Amino acid sequence: MLTLDKVFDAQRVLKGIVRETDCVKAAGLVKGTELYLKPENLQNTGSFKLRGSGYKISKLTEEEKARGVIACSAGNHAQGVALAAQKYGIPATICLPDSAPISKVEATKSYGANVVLVEGVYDDAYNKALELTEKEGYTFVHPFDDEDVIAGQGTVALEILNDLDDVDAIIVPIGGGGLISGIAYTIKSIRPSIKVYGVQASGAPSMYNAVKEGRTEGLDSVMTVADGIAVKKPGENTLKYISEYVDDIALVTEDEICAAILALIEKQKMVAEGAGAVSVAAAMFNKFPIEGEKVCCVVSGGNIDVTILSRIIKRGLMKSGRVSSLLVELIDKPGQLKDVSRIIADLGGNVTSVHHERASDTENINGCYLRITMETRDYDHVKQIKKALTQEGIKVKTVN
Repeated sequence: MLTLDKVFDAQRVLKGIVRETDCVKAAGLVKGTELYLKPENLQNTGSFKLRGSGYKISKLTEEEKARGVIACSAGNHAQGVALAAQKYGIPATICLPDSAPISKVEATKSYGANVVLVEGVYDDAYNKALELTEKEGYTFVHPFDDEDVIAGQGTVALEILNDLDDVDAIIVPIGGGGLISGIAYTIKSIRPSIKVYGVQASGAPSMYNAVKEGRTEGLDSVMTVADGIAVKKPGENTLKYISEYVDDIALVTEDEICAAILALIEKQKMVAEGAGAVSVAAAMFNKFPIEGEKVCCVVSGGNIDVTILSRIIKRGLMKSGRVSSLLVELIDKPGQLKDVSRIIADLGGNVTSVHHERASDTENINGCYLRITMETRDYDHVKQIKKALTQEGIKVKTVN
């Protein structure tokens, strides 16, 4: 049984294992909201997962410790189990999907764990871990659907309350649901008036669907930059806690996640992985009624695959209106590009590329298209440039 006493016991046990991550005020991310971040991306192993796995492993019997532990993960839980096992001197085997970022695989190995790569996604790694548990007699450390693990994750809520006694709402990422289950249970047991909101990626809405439908039916596939919460089927226990204690759940798109990652880097000097940034994305794109309130977003992890970071930043720039493309129709004669460039420059836009293409579908037989990429401030700035071009008699076909 999950109890408040168990959460407080987890806080005591974890003192020598986890780092208390102080809440940070985040000005400029969300207008009209007093926003704070709970930076679990700065946690040991770069994720909150160490809390749940550390507490679970501390509760094992000596016989269980001698046999060793096994876990499955998209990466963060793997590192949490590996480090906790290392601290207790326990052998650990970790099953990871072969799509897990190389950085997470190597980090898991660095903590002394035996890594088994499994073809597929998290759920395939889960099935392999169960197979090895039966075969080798390991103790399975579930990434989310275990009440000791949930209690460990609940210590995040205790730290938030210690830092922000008057917080109005907490926004939490959801994958399998262990983190939000622990936070929501703890918060509602201590301060029921505080709202707890959950966020999933639209490309992996397993818990969102389960709560709306009241049953844990797995998804056929998941696809999202937020690989840490790409779970096909949520847990039975976590569904129960979320249904009872979480006030609402929303989905965020890939573009919104990328915009949040970019905003955290640029405005807070903070690197978050996709799964960690979904809470901030929900606040930035008005998924919950938080205007005028004091809100804490849990940034659950920072183990981002740096090989895709440039693509994420580019997508985030486009989503926030910082990089835009225009397709304009012109008469194919000297001086046309000069006029377009002058208008954009006078309004503070910066042209970064121009592609000229003659086309057969223009109204004028001498017509052509210019595809212009430019750096802008935001979407209002893009609208201002489009309006100015139109007023000069230039036909703007599309704006992205």
